[in-house]
Amino acid sequence: MEAKKGEIASNKNPKKANLLDHHSIKHILDESVTEIVKSKGYPEDVSMSNIRLLIGTIIIVIALFAQFYNKKFPENQNFLIGCIILYIVFNGILQLIIYIKEKNAILFTYPPTGSFHTTGLVVTSKLPRFSDMYTLIIASADPESISAKPPVEFTKSVTQWFTKEGVLVEGLFWKDVEDLINKYAEETKKSK
Repeated sequence: MEAKKGEIASNKNPKKANLLDHHSIKHILDESVTEIVKSKGYPEDVSMSNIRLLIGTIIIVIALFAQFYNKKFPENQNFLIGCIILYIVFNGILQLIIYIKEKNAILFTYPPTGSFHTTGLVVTSKLPRFSDMYTLIIASADPESISAKPPVEFTKSVTQWFTKEGVLVEGLFWKDVEDLINKYAEETKKSK
């Protein structure tokens, strides 16, 4: 496993962030977390992204129909009202999905192949504005499932993982995330 980590880290250019921009820092950390979780055998579940893309496409089609309908304004008033209502409804559905299902999730996964678990993971992260404390939470994708385990998390300062030049020290970050994944796996074993 150590060799695999070294291969992944050496095949890439160092990840560099603007240390004054917390969005840049969070993006690099989230991207690294995704790579680490996927390397531990959890395939990514993109079904939620596909649903969001489908709803977004429907919204765009509604807007295009409203814009390029054959009749001029006074004659197409009812059609435009219908398009506006549909546009608002589908945008509301999209926002509801993002607010209720996704929240701060950066990754949804399926269970690892060959695993007896019936749920994957939801990986969530937080980096509040004007704070250096990064929180990473790993929870079950289906908390109501019989195989769902309690979520695990850590909160650490991002200053441990970045050099003064803004380069991510991937080895340290990799170890912390891997320890959290292993802690989640231990919770699985303890609860049996």
